[in-house]
Amino acid sequence: MSGCLDRLAESHGIQLAYISELGERQVISDEAKRALLTVLGVDPDEGKPGDFDEEKDMPTRRCALPGAIAGNRAWGVACQLYSLRSHRNLGIGDFEDLANLAQVAAAEGAAFIGVNPLHALFMADPGRYSPYSPSSRRFLNPFYIAIDQLAGGPEAIARLRNAESDLFAGLDGTLVDYPAAGEVKRALLKQIFADRIEIIRQDQGFERFCAGGDESLAGFALFEAISEKQAEAGAYAGWHSWPAALQDRDSPEVARFAEDNADLVLYHCWLQYEAEEQLAEAQARARAAGMPIGLYLDLAVGVAPDGAETWADPSLTVGAARVGSPPDMFNSQGQDWGLAPLSPKALAERGYQPLRDSFEALTRNAGAIRIDHVMGLARLWWIPDGVASSGGGYVRYPLGAMVDAVAAASEANACLVIGEDLGTVPPGFRHKMEAARILSYRVLYFERHRETEFLPPSAYPKLALACVSTHDLATLAGWWRGADIALRAEMGTQDAAATVRDRDSRQHDRRALAVALAEEGILPDDLRPAVAGTADLPVELPAELAVAIHRFIARTPSVLVTVQLDDMVGAERQPNLPGTTDQYPNWRIRSDVPIEDLPGNERFLALAAAMREERPVAS
Repeated sequence: MSGCLDRLAESHGIQLAYISELGERQVISDEAKRALLTVLGVDPDEGKPGDFDEEKDMPTRRCALPGAIAGNRAWGVACQLYSLRSHRNLGIGDFEDLANLAQVAAAEGAAFIGVNPLHALFMADPGRYSPYSPSSRRFLNPFYIAIDQLAGGPEAIARLRNAESDLFAGLDGTLVDYPAAGEVKRALLKQIFADRIEIIRQDQGFERFCAGGDESLAGFALFEAISEKQAEAGAYAGWHSWPAALQDRDSPEVARFAEDNADLVLYHCWLQYEAEEQLAEAQARARAAGMPIGLYLDLAVGVAPDGAETWADPSLTVGAARVGSPPDMFNSQGQDWGLAPLSPKALAERGYQPLRDSFEALTRNAGAIRIDHVMGLARLWWIPDGVASSGGGYVRYPLGAMVDAVAAASEANACLVIGEDLGTVPPGFRHKMEAARILSYRVLYFERHRETEFLPPSAYPKLALACVSTHDLATLAGWWRGADIALRAEMGTQDAAATVRDRDSRQHDRRALAVALAEEGILPDDLRPAVAGTADLPVELPAELAVAIHRFIARTPSVLVTVQLDDMVGAERQPNLPGTTDQYPNWRIRSDVPIEDLPGNERFLALAAAMREERPVAS
């Protein structure tokens, strides 16, 4: 019986065993196979075999890699858009901040600006702010609209400040107050739309935008309108809590709602129009400032189960499962990301067009995109409803067709593609990505020899984006001091034994990194006694050492290198701590330095100068 079950599972793309990040072979249980088959709509006992064949599915297209990029080694700045602080924004970074930062960075030699996913979340519930749990990946988050750049915006802000100044009181803290910022921005956007609705109706640019948005824009705007009304009535913004009739996109009640609330639906179309216009303007200003790439945008691995995409097109995702990751050395029970997986069957039936549409929407206003958990093009860890994360298994996708959909969008918009390939990577996967010209994602912390010694710059691949850290890891200052280890212990995400182990390892890691810098000839002279064993390394990260570490990563042959804005200003707190929810202020920490002050910030300028020296701007 087990052999029959195995053959049936494999024929439908279920992976019976996988290699963990430690190189160990892990076999999923029969219970997991049966549960996954059921989720896929296949009877585990009587179901017919599928036709999944990994060997026959190879990519036929390659992603764009312009010669001007491939022939030069560029660098850029990465940030979290919401975190940007300026003297003009309303408590949360916006598209005008993005454009201004791009111009500041371009003046220092940066080729691009990378940001967190800008996908639409839930406007009716600003408290759902994780950029990696979007309502839709095809549309933008209207909270990033710079209201003072809209016609009538400055006047609306002034009126609201005069009338309700207390609304603005919570916008200047060290953390983004999403409910407060959301209340202010929603009130302003509503007022501007109401004041200008007749002008907006006659705007030919807006008319063309709506016509080009087809049914997907109409469906998204309708979802947002219902979501807003339901939230006002005390329900949740997500559609799972709505009355049954409104949960069905094609019901007469939904059609009646659209007719009765036409202006509200139009309002949500207008928000997308303004967001798209401002994002396009940010890219245009980045390129005009001299950036050969400009904006580097991020694609989340999936969407929320109760968001706009699953409501408007329920057959495209699998509602009885969630996406996550298997158990590993950091998470013994695995992870549940709470995202709805794309249906392999639905994708195939539609010629993978929905995937291409998502990428085309993202690449329109970008010179590069990053695919979060790029292994999702080949497989995702599915967790059936009612099962713990560790009881799931990998469901495979046709890699060739998936890559071809990405490559088609990349080619159409001459947009580079970077694949975040960290974690449990299938054997041979990186080679296939390289063949498709999807850049690998190499993080200094993880690039080791025998898990102890740091690889020299020359060992990094050319087709890669190299960086010191990411949004899910410690900043460089925090890593050096071991703040991330202390934080995990404080938050309860690791036990005392693991904390002792990690502190001992970090002490060795700091010295190993100093040795690697010395071998490269860039270790600051005053730290040489520590490498020789006659002195201790400093507890806090000196500014000159931060520069040297970034010189190290800049010397790799990798075509792109990213520097975190947090590291450029010496910040210690990391944007996100995986494995936590309310214990840590994930996705809320604001930048320490306003954008307007960056051109005079010594640490920012010193690190930019080092990057410019190691990676000169191409003539």
